[in-house]
Amino acid sequence: MSRYRRPTIPGATVFFTVALADRRSDLLVREIGALRNAVRATRAERPIAIDAWVVLPDHMHCVWTLPEGDADFSVRMAAIKARFTRVIRRSGFTPTPPANPYGARAGRKRVGVNPDLPKDEAPVWQKRFWEHHIRDEADYQAHVRYCWINPVKHGLVERPEDWPYSSFHRDGGTNP
Repeated sequence: MSRYRRPTIPGATVFFTVALADRRSDLLVREIGALRNAVRATRAERPIAIDAWVVLPDHMHCVWTLPEGDADFSVRMAAIKARFTRVIRRSGFTPTPPANPYGARAGRKRVGVNPDLPKDEAPVWQKRFWEHHIRDEADYQAHVRYCWINPVKHGLVERPEDWPYSSFHRDGGTNP
């Protein structure tokens, strides 16, 4: 198994992309309350400043600033994903296994499925997430704007202010 090495910079500002295993799903907006509760509970245990956040049907982007002296963004993201998963599974949600992009023969290996899950249980989230440490003010502004414009880019709305699941509303759409 690969070991991913992520930067560990205390107090860093980090941009994330986190996706569901089933990219055709609308689970994140359908269960937005469960996601918000997962974020709230995680922040109560391990504080973060949320600089920007947008939740789309099948993925989300966010920009966080960690507390000084703390570099552990991975544990926070894992906790959010785990809490959300626990709540929706308890409510009866059962994800459909992702389509096998490698054909029927590859099904024997259960490509893209967490080996820790029972054979008949598909994952909710993609196994990992993508992160980018913000380098400077211009990089910060570009990534916050990316969060806000993403629903437009995906054809969900015509203007960022029309998407209800965005920090655009909290921040008034002002430049970061």
